Amino acid sequence: MTVEGSERNNDERIPPMTGERSIPLDGEIRDGRHVLTVRVYYEDTDFTGIVYHANYLRYMERGRTNYLRLIGADHRALFEAAAKEAPGFAFVVRSMTIDFLKPARMDDVLDIVTEPEEVKGASATVRQRVMRGEELLVEARARVAFISGGRARPIPKPLRIAMKADQEALGGEG
Repeated sequence: MTVEGSERNNDERIPPMTGERSIPLDGEIRDGRHVLTVRVYYEDTDFTGIVYHANYLRYMERGRTNYLRLIGADHRALFEAAAKEAPGFAFVVRSMTIDFLKPARMDDVLDIVTEPEEVKGASATVRQRVMRGEELLVEARARVAFISGGRARPIPKPLRIAMKADQEALGGEG
């Protein structure tokens, strides 16, 4: 398909992106904290134009997932490795507290900040904040557990070590 005035050949391919992105797709770890930047789209909002409350949970899930990926536990590789050791394993949210302080609106750019607070044998508690610049919009604490066969199991050692290192970088105790 061509637009009037364009001479695009259907065989042309869009070249791959080269160089680094200005904002990494998976976010980045800064001083022991994972920061994921997201933009609020129309689909994220309710009829009043503010972010629907459940969508903050989606943003935070992405933050936790990408934090784990960046410390070396990308879910696909972790699933493959753990399937041999702990068939049927999963990370599950055991509990979560959340405070909705201020609303985000369409087109806002938000930072989802994830940091480990407590790392134990089979569970970890992470603090998560949704920020618009310096403004705190939502704050949550999620306790996630590693389970296999319906029972709590120790978090794989390399992952536990990486999380504890970030916790210590933030001044927490292991």
